[in-house]
Amino acid sequence: MRHKLTSLQLYLALVAGGCGVFGVLATLPTLGSAPLLQVFFTFAALSLLRFVLPWRFWLDGCMAALGAWALIASLPAGTMPVHYWLALISAWGFAWLFVERLSAQIREGKLPETGMGLIIPITFGLALLVMWEVVTRGANVPAVLLPPPSAIGARLAAETGILWADFVQTFIKSVLPGYAIGCLAGLVVAILVDRSPFLKAGIMPIGNFMSALPIIGIAPIMVMWFGFDWQSKAAVVVAMTFFPMLVNTVAGLNAASVMERDLMRTYAASYWQTLFKLRLPAAAPFIFNALKINSTLALIGAIVAEFFGTPVVGMGFRISTGVGRLAIDLVWAEIAVAAVAGSAFYGVIALIERGVTFWHPSVRGGRA
Repeated sequence: MRHKLTSLQLYLALVAGGCGVFGVLATLPTLGSAPLLQVFFTFAALSLLRFVLPWRFWLDGCMAALGAWALIASLPAGTMPVHYWLALISAWGFAWLFVERLSAQIREGKLPETGMGLIIPITFGLALLVMWEVVTRGANVPAVLLPPPSAIGARLAAETGILWADFVQTFIKSVLPGYAIGCLAGLVVAILVDRSPFLKAGIMPIGNFMSALPIIGIAPIMVMWFGFDWQSKAAVVVAMTFFPMLVNTVAGLNAASVMERDLMRTYAASYWQTLFKLRLPAAAPFIFNALKINSTLALIGAIVAEFFGTPVVGMGFRISTGVGRLAIDLVWAEIAVAAVAGSAFYGVIALIERGVTFWHPSVRGGRA
């Protein structure tokens, strides 16, 4: 059975297959010089048969993978000829088309979202890495401007000791303690503010003002107060995470409806019983929203704070000194470690949120 394509899918199929046809014609004079690339062009051209014959969506994924493999394996030492760019466009088109058709299958309920939904971001990320590798190497982009992912991966493997020491200094010693202290302090102060109208009128405007302060203004002051070691970076993280938690928690404590509060008063519930059994559970989505926001702010704050004074270790220190020594591959390796750590931290908080707020419509997929 031949599946009907949307206008975007039709355009992508024509681009991917058309580049295959032009690639076959362009490689005829140099037949045999890049056999993998020529095999890819041949199958890409044959993909135009989708308009008369059945063509499953997973075949587009296979074509994208074949194109990426052929490009990486066949990249020349100098500047890429035109047909390599045709292969890149074709492979990107197949990857995009695969993602489009897979997401359509998930939306229509033909494939489960759990598990299959992860294929979409993974495919997109791999496609970006392949394009990055091919463009930087094929266009001879200087490594001091943008090194290819292969060079960054080699630096990651070669400098694992340094990267691990930087990770421990920045993430374990600075981010985690500062994050815990800032979020817990914000939660406690929010409960106190909710208890006192005077504090709510006085602290909330100050909190909104302080949350707008630039980190580059806070970091040097914290270094002067707490020294050059991890304590000053943790203090910056506390300052950055405290006010988002405060503002979100105060808003969440007011999320319970008047009818629900009246029901608690009908049962003669005290303030603390109402707080722990009604208002804090109702505020849980707001609290977890602050926790997720702070998980990224904390890492950014600690790294930037290390630019203003730190021992000879840490992600921010390595980034700043790496740029000065033009060791850009090491800088990107640090960025990759920070991105993975931040994403994993965010993901852990999101998983905990799904377990704690399982009753919330956003977790249940909007079903009543």
